Amino acid sequence: MGRLGVDLYPLRSGVGLDRVETFGRFLGGSPANVAVAAARLGRRTALVSRTGADPFGAALHRDLRGFGVDDRWVTEVEAHPTPVTFCELFPPDDFPLYFYRRPSAPDLEIHPHELDLDAIRAARVFWATGTGLCAEPSRAATLAALRARAGREVTVLDLDWRPVFWTDPAEARPYYAEALRHATVAVGNLDECEVATGEREPHAAARALLATGAVRLAVVKQGPKGVLALAADGTAAEVPPLPVEVVNGLGAGDAFGGALVHGLLAGWDLERTLRHANAAGAIVAGRLACSSAMPREAEIAEALAAGTGTIPERG
Repeated sequence: MGRLGVDLYPLRSGVGLDRVETFGRFLGGSPANVAVAAARLGRRTALVSRTGADPFGAALHRDLRGFGVDDRWVTEVEAHPTPVTFCELFPPDDFPLYFYRRPSAPDLEIHPHELDLDAIRAARVFWATGTGLCAEPSRAATLAALRARAGREVTVLDLDWRPVFWTDPAEARPYYAEALRHATVAVGNLDECEVATGEREPHAAARALLATGAVRLAVVKQGPKGVLALAADGTAAEVPPLPVEVVNGLGAGDAFGGALVHGLLAGWDLERTLRHANAAGAIVAGRLACSSAMPREAEIAEALAAGTGTIPERG
């Protein structure tokens, strides 16, 4: 549930947008990409979101269906255009984003009364994001969906901190705290963990996430230092990243998320799940696109066997 829009990526790397003349159009938005990533690994997925009533919105519906993501809960908003996001490509680690989502975006116009709470309860996994908490009515809808998941085993909050969507980090923390009271899995990088919990040291951040109440698994992404996961039962795993020649790092976290969900549903142990998710993220970092670059199981196996995320892209 959450962000959906069009990503326009330059077909030229290493230069600013003021010098780019051609772009590729891709489905974008972190939750949408996570749904695509899980679908690529054989999971049945659906997205709760909204688009504008415009050609970009029609394209996103077509893309979702093409990727095998159920789009029945993606509805139109007449008042706002489908959002567009541009990025610049300065590998290996600088990918500035420019969000065109003003005065609002359709995915922030999800209302609580419009939610299919029966479907949300029935899902084996529900994935929500911190961006959904940044404005009303999306905030109330996100919290309503999380509350409806009471008693369900895998309810994920991706902390997904985007400073451009908030006026002050301090403003966000109470809403993150409320959402974490209803999530069983929390996922975030160090910046996101610090906003949500006040802790930046990885183990302290993971413990702080576990202390919020319902969270049973805390996953802390550490960039070049890999990823740490702590479970409420004391189980822990920490694995290094898979090396890759980076092309565009923006979709790596979403590929990680889809593979994380896949591993949790498969009942894998933490280390296997994290290694699998790290490999998925590395593969996407080595490609231009996000959604269409999401790997299949065979590609992840190939990357793990080769020890690198730089592998040929298959059609």
